[in-house]
Amino acid sequence: MEFLRPTSLAEALEAKSANPDAVPIAGGTDVMVELNFDHRRPAALLDLNRVGELAEWSVTATGTRLGAGVPYTRIIAELGDRLPGLAMASRTVGSPQIRNRGTVGGNLGASSPAGDTHPVLLATDAVVEVASVRGVREIPIGEFYRGVKRNALEPDELITAIHLPEGGGPQQFSKVGTRNAMVIAVCSFGVALHPADNRVGAGIGSAGPTPIRAVDAERFAAEELSWDSPKPLTDAVARRFGELVAAAATPIDDVRGTAAYRRHALSVLARRTLTWAWKDYARCA
Repeated sequence: MEFLRPTSLAEALEAKSANPDAVPIAGGTDVMVELNFDHRRPAALLDLNRVGELAEWSVTATGTRLGAGVPYTRIIAELGDRLPGLAMASRTVGSPQIRNRGTVGGNLGASSPAGDTHPVLLATDAVVEVASVRGVREIPIGEFYRGVKRNALEPDELITAIHLPEGGGPQQFSKVGTRNAMVIAVCSFGVALHPADNRVGAGIGSAGPTPIRAVDAERFAAEELSWDSPKPLTDAVARRFGELVAAAATPIDDVRGTAAYRRHALSVLARRTLTWAWKDYARCA
């Protein structure tokens, strides 16, 4: 197995162009597990740890540009105020050692429907920046996922950054598992309020072949919430929101849980997170 170690983004893109089958590795929290269990044996590994451009984040005119190589610990420590939902999701990822190494770029590259950051990325309308020697393109998060562990990347492309719009409203994330962290989610849910547009974003994880956006639930909540003069969220609205989120899921029975349990858990997570987010909004409005 060949081991490629570029020291700049330009070198990394050249290496990926010359070796399209090379598997990128940064934190290695997914790739190394697959290698250790002999689930894959690529011809080459493309080590991105020395590519400094990927480990930077910056404030843009529309929000935050998060480098694909920024680890979860830095998101928690440095971006909790700007990206609250993503910071919440990051806190639930693995162990401290995994959070020190793992990245959102790696989560996207693996494209597992159980990845903890996907629901928040959907709820916040993230855009995935990818690059190759041919140039840079941006993929809306809803168009990025193509199937179980499949995404919209071309063979010569690398994920370089994630663009997250300016929040403007409260965000929440929650997941169900056997523990709070160090566990693959049985199911997960992220919600983001977008008061500038009187809109709600809702993302589902680990309950379908890809992460899922709960479109009907988003529309229902946007119409029912009293944005201009916030009133307490009624139990009827919260429960209906949860029902619509559960209906959007397409779960299966597996070793972590049944489809019926996942739907029930998602309905609970949805109504709780929307209630928490709405209380935050009403308090600050």
